[in-house]
Amino acid sequence: MKIITANTNGIRAAAKKGFFDWLEKQDADVTCIQETKAQVHQLEDPIFHPGFSYYNDAVKKGYSGTALYCKREPDDLISGTGYETFDSEGRYLEAKFGNLSVISLYMPSGSAKDERQLIKYECMDFFMNLMEEMKSSGRDYIICGDWNIAHKNEDIRNWKGNKKNSGFLPEERAWLDTLFDDVGFVDAFRELEQEEHSYTWWSNRGQAYANNTGWRIDYHVLSPSLKGTVKKTEIYKDEKFSDHAPLIIDYDYDI
Repeated sequence: MKIITANTNGIRAAAKKGFFDWLEKQDADVTCIQETKAQVHQLEDPIFHPGFSYYNDAVKKGYSGTALYCKREPDDLISGTGYETFDSEGRYLEAKFGNLSVISLYMPSGSAKDERQLIKYECMDFFMNLMEEMKSSGRDYIICGDWNIAHKNEDIRNWKGNKKNSGFLPEERAWLDTLFDDVGFVDAFRELEQEEHSYTWWSNRGQAYANNTGWRIDYHVLSPSLKGTVKKTEIYKDEKFSDHAPLIIDYDYDI
């Protein structure tokens, strides 16, 4: 099973850069998209509907939004979490295949202003409780997306200079410590040995991309039951569709 997660920073902009041509060649079972920045009625072109495609738009136009593209039709689809702050921004979309759930998640960023950081903390608290429920449910989960947190020093090039910045705050990193170490969820990318300086997002300021001054904030997060199923990982950088790079992971798991 191959799953891709990609923050497109505008699905229409990514399409113009060849994203869907590339995606067709990948033959992924599920592709999780974040930051579509569009309403579904603006995406009538068939290019935006590969396979079985689903969108969860933000109420605010041109903002946030998630999508799922599936090779086969899911048994069920869940749009949203029941938490209004999260759901009004279209940040959660879940497809069920038998005992497996694949989720496209877009965690808020707190970098714009203090108010958004507080909202981010509220969403993190809510989501931690939700993931504890997921763990006890008996289902398998793969939660893909832009979590807007770099976990450890090796996940961010300039870690010394970002200790007080949203996305690398001690409270955010401790939250991931709890998720991985205490609750038992798995950072799929770190299941295999990785090259140094492997990142998925680069600021558009300066020469961050050219210098690989990046952050790893895009994840596949697995329920404890799926530990050991990762076969191959790849951060695709041969083409640039967005300020994020697609994260591709192959699993020893069939749907």
